[in-house]
Amino acid sequence: MGRHCVSPAGYTTPASRGFLATPGPPTAGRGQSLDEPRGAPRWDGDRPLRKSLRIGPVARRVTDSALKQKAERLLSLHKDGLLVLPNVWDPIGARILEAKGYSAVATASAALSASLGFADGERISRHTLVEYLTRVAGSVQVPVSADIEGGYAESVADLEDTIRLVLEGGAVGVNIQDSLDDAHTLRGKDEQCRRLAAARRVADRAGVHLVINARTDAFLSPAFPDRARALEECVARAPDYVAAGADCIYPIGPGDEATARALREGIRSPVNILGSPKAAPLSVLRASGINRVSFGPYPFRACLRRFVEIVDALKADGDYVCFDGVLSPGEVGPYLRHESE
Repeated sequence: MGRHCVSPAGYTTPASRGFLATPGPPTAGRGQSLDEPRGAPRWDGDRPLRKSLRIGPVARRVTDSALKQKAERLLSLHKDGLLVLPNVWDPIGARILEAKGYSAVATASAALSASLGFADGERISRHTLVEYLTRVAGSVQVPVSADIEGGYAESVADLEDTIRLVLEGGAVGVNIQDSLDDAHTLRGKDEQCRRLAAARRVADRAGVHLVINARTDAFLSPAFPDRARALEECVARAPDYVAAGADCIYPIGPGDEATARALREGIRSPVNILGSPKAAPLSVLRASGINRVSFGPYPFRACLRRFVEIVDALKADGDYVCFDGVLSPGEVGPYLRHESE
């Protein structure tokens, strides 16, 4: 947010008090403004870092102390058993998790992008990302971790801007991945360490221990077609990522028991596994010493599958059995706010 003093929720942010403020204009990566989707006109030097986000009182004001406490709580959850995070893409999903007793909430970039009609891969603008993260973070009292993909940043300076915006939006954790593109080309380890260190510096200056979940895409990268070699790369990168400021390592990909145990044996810091349909059961991952399981786009895709089944049934002139078991207004109501935005 830099020079701006109004948050996406419309309240004065700590930036206006010098909390996260930074001088100077942003630098646009990938030939465009970071706050416009791909293909948008280039930043012309006169436009602000981001559009003014006036989305009403969707978020409670988060004080500096509250943000710090949430960050500390999220960090502690990586040390106390298995943190299970069914990823969400909107506030009602976050509220359902909180009401069901989940201790934290995490977003999924693929789910958020798809819910807006875009493919994953930073194809929504940073402006849009921050708006939705702010809505989610402001809808619950539990800590929220934000999937920011590669940071919406070509340069370290741009990444620092993204981290400030995420903190100002109320999130206290981030996923930062080390792949460069849709082909999962990996950044060099040293370059990624510089980016992780920059994210940590921004958070430290804000006085918040942002929980950095360092995702490595070695299992997805064509550079390592052999799973054993990819695992070696994950294990090799982990200690450097931690030294640079990461709190947890996320080797996205296979979540079978053998891989989970090998990762746990080779990585000393907390480990995040992707809970895919082929992953080991949660009880097995817990027994393997895994610290965190997130589910990426799978909760969203499961909901989408159900919607496709409903519209297919209606198109076939079927009966309304597809609506059997739907939540009643009284069951949905507790997850909603009833004041105006």
